[in-house]
Amino acid sequence: MTLALNDAQRAAVEHRGGPLLVLAGAGSGKTRVLTARIAHLILARGVRADRIFAVTFTNKAAEEMRGRVATLLGADPRGLWIGTFHSLAARLLRREAPLLGFSPSYSIYDSEDSEQLLGRMLEQRDLSAKTYPPRALHSLISAAKNRMISPEVFTRDADSALAKVAADCYQELGRILRQANAMDFDDLLLHPLTLFAAHPERLAWWQQRFDHVLVDEFQDVNAAQYQIVQRLAARHRNLCVVGDDDQAIYGWRGADVRHMLAFREDFPESIVVKLEQNYRSTQIVLDVANAVIAENVARLGKTLFTERKGGDPAVVCAAADERDEAEWLAGEFARLAADHDLPYEGMAVLYRTNAQSRPLEEAFRFRGIPYRLIGAVSFYERREVKDLLAYLRLVANPADDGACSRIVNVPRRGLGDASLHLLGQAATRWRRPLLEVARAADRVDGLRPNLRDAFREFAALIDRLRESVSAVDPATALETIIAVTGYDQYLAEEGVEGAERLDNVRELVAGAAGWAEVAQAGEEGDGSLIERYLTQASLLGPTDEAVGDPRGVTLLTAHMAKGLEWPVVALAGLEEGLFPLARTAGEPGGLEEERRLCYVGLTRARERLYLSWARTRYRYGRLELSQPSRFLEAVPFHAVHERTTTPAWQRTARTAPARRVVTEFLDTDDSEAERTQDAPRYVAGERVRHRKFGAGIVRTVSGAGRNLKVTVDFDDPDVGTKNLLAAYAGLERDWESA
Repeated sequence: MTLALNDAQRAAVEHRGGPLLVLAGAGSGKTRVLTARIAHLILARGVRADRIFAVTFTNKAAEEMRGRVATLLGADPRGLWIGTFHSLAARLLRREAPLLGFSPSYSIYDSEDSEQLLGRMLEQRDLSAKTYPPRALHSLISAAKNRMISPEVFTRDADSALAKVAADCYQELGRILRQANAMDFDDLLLHPLTLFAAHPERLAWWQQRFDHVLVDEFQDVNAAQYQIVQRLAARHRNLCVVGDDDQAIYGWRGADVRHMLAFREDFPESIVVKLEQNYRSTQIVLDVANAVIAENVARLGKTLFTERKGGDPAVVCAAADERDEAEWLAGEFARLAADHDLPYEGMAVLYRTNAQSRPLEEAFRFRGIPYRLIGAVSFYERREVKDLLAYLRLVANPADDGACSRIVNVPRRGLGDASLHLLGQAATRWRRPLLEVARAADRVDGLRPNLRDAFREFAALIDRLRESVSAVDPATALETIIAVTGYDQYLAEEGVEGAERLDNVRELVAGAAGWAEVAQAGEEGDGSLIERYLTQASLLGPTDEAVGDPRGVTLLTAHMAKGLEWPVVALAGLEEGLFPLARTAGEPGGLEEERRLCYVGLTRARERLYLSWARTRYRYGRLELSQPSRFLEAVPFHAVHERTTTPAWQRTARTAPARRVVTEFLDTDDSEAERTQDAPRYVAGERVRHRKFGAGIVRTVSGAGRNLKVTVDFDDPDVGTKNLLAAYAGLERDWESA
C-alpha cells in the first residue's frame, strides 16, 4: 500500500492498538486516514476484513470509504462490515430478531410511516390530529428515544398537553410496532442495546465477532450509538474514533459532542492524534474559519493551517433584502463563470433554513443559471415510489399495518376511510394484523357485503404475490406487482402528472435492478434480496439525492453541506436571529452549536468565500429589520473585502480596521444613521420602479433619513397605491417612462 501521509496521519494509520481518538480538522484528510487504517489492518497486520466493523453517518460516505479501501487493497474487501449506524444495526438485528420478538423480515418505518401510525393511534383515542399533530408527537418521541429516555420517565416528566399525549402513545408504541413486525429508525439503535442487556451471551458473541471497531464523524454520535460501539469494543478495546468537535452540528437530533469531549475519561489509556493540516482551502478561508470558531469555549482546541498561503479575501456583502441578496449572488456567480471560466457545478450557496432557497431559485432562474437543490423531496418519498415499496414491504412482512393501510385502496378498490376505520377497530380488538383481518372480513361488523369482498380480494392478491415474488430479485418483484395490480394503468389515468410518475416507477425498477447487480453477497442471516433491498431503500434520505441540473450551482442548507466542498461557497442570510437562529440563544450550548454550523459552512470553500446578509427580510409573514450576524464580527480585517448593494448606505471615511466596517451598518444609533446614510431623495410627480410592484408615480414624500416614506401610485391597478419606507423599498428612477 503506497499512500502519501503526513506525520500525524501516519501515526493514526499505524497505531498499534487500543483506543484511539483522531481529532481531524476540516479538510485534513479524515477519510484518507480511516480508509488507510482499514487497509493497513488488513495488509500489514493480517486482520481479516470480516473482523472489522466500520461505521459512518451517510450512505454516500460509506460507499466512498468502501471504494477507497478496495483501491488500496487492489480488491473488494469482501466481508467488511462498513455502513451507517442504522444499516449495520439493521443487519445485526436481522440475525437476532427472534430473540426480541420479531421475525427477520421485519419492516423499517420511516418518519412518514411513524407519523401515520401515530395518526391512527390518535383516532383510536378520539383525539384531533390538528390539536396534536402526528409530526410533533413523532418528534417528541424520537427525541426521547435518541436520548434513551424510557416511556415511564418520559411520562413522568411530560409537562404539556402535547407531551402527555406523546407519552401516552409512546407507552403503547412498542407493542403496536412489535405486532406489525416493524421497527422505526430509532428502534434500530435501541434494540441492539436491549438485546445485549437481555442476552449477554449474544453480546459476548458479537464482541468476539469483531477485532476492530472504527467510527467516523464521532462528534455526531448520540447516546445509543456510543453505547453500541462501546459494548462491541469492550473486550479488545480496539476502538478508533475519528471526528471534529468543531463540526458537531446535530444536537437537535440527539447527537452529543460531550461523548467526544469525554472520550479520554471513558478510555484513560487512549491516544490522541490531531490532524491540523488542511488540504482543501486557502489560508484566507482558514483564517476566517479559525477566527469564528475560536470564540467557542467547549472545544478540544486546534488551529488549521495549510501550505496554500494567501488567497482571495472573503467578500462580505450587505444587501437591501433577501431578493436583492439573491440577485447579487446570482450576478457574482455569473461574473465568475464568464470572467474566470469557473463551472457552475463548482459553486454552492449555503443557508440556515430551507425557506431561504426560494429567492435564490428565482434569481438563478431569471438569469438562466442552472442549479440543483439538495434536500428537496427525496425520490423515495414520492407517492408512487412509496406505494410500490409498500406492496413489496407487505409481501415481505404480512404484519406490516403501515404498508397495508397505504395500499389497500391503491389502485382504487372502493375502500374508503370509513371501511378502513372499521377494519382497524377489528384489528385492534383482535390484536391481529390488518391483512389477516382483511382475509376474515366476513367477521367484521358493520361492513357491507361489497366491502367485505373487496377486503378479501385484496388479501388474496397479496397472498398470490407472496407466492410468486418472495424468492425473486426486487426488480422482478416490482415488475410483477405493477402488472398484477394494474398500477401503471392507474397512473396513466392521471394524465400528464401520471406520466411523470410513471417515469419515476421505471426509474425505481431500474434502480432495483442496478442494486441487485452490485449488491454484496449477504452472509447467513442477512435476509433475502428483497429484505436487504427494502432496508437499503428505507435508510436513504434527502441528503443522498439532489433535484435539478447536476451541472448547476448547488443550493442547500449548511447542515446538508457537511462533508462536501466546492471551489466557490457563499453563506447567505448571516443575520442575527437567522444565523444564528434566535431560538438557540436560550438553549444550553445552542449558540456554540450555531457557531460550529457556521464553521462547517466556511470550511466547505476551497478558493473563494462569499458572506452575505440583508438589511431587511420577510420572516413569518412580515418585513423585519436585520442586524449582521455576530459571526461576522469575528472575521479578521485582513481577510475581508466589503461590498454593498443599492440602495447603499454611505459611510464616513475612517481609518479603523476593515473588520469594524462589517457591523457598521446597523450598530449606530438612529440619529447617526440618519446623518451617515445615503438617504434617497424623491419628489412628488416623478416616476419610480419597484422590483415587485413595477412602475408608478410618487404622490407624497414625508419624513427624513431612515424614516423617509413615499406614497406611490403604481400603474398596475391590482397593486394600486402603496406607502413605502424608501430606505428599504429598493425604488429606482424609472428613466424609460419618464
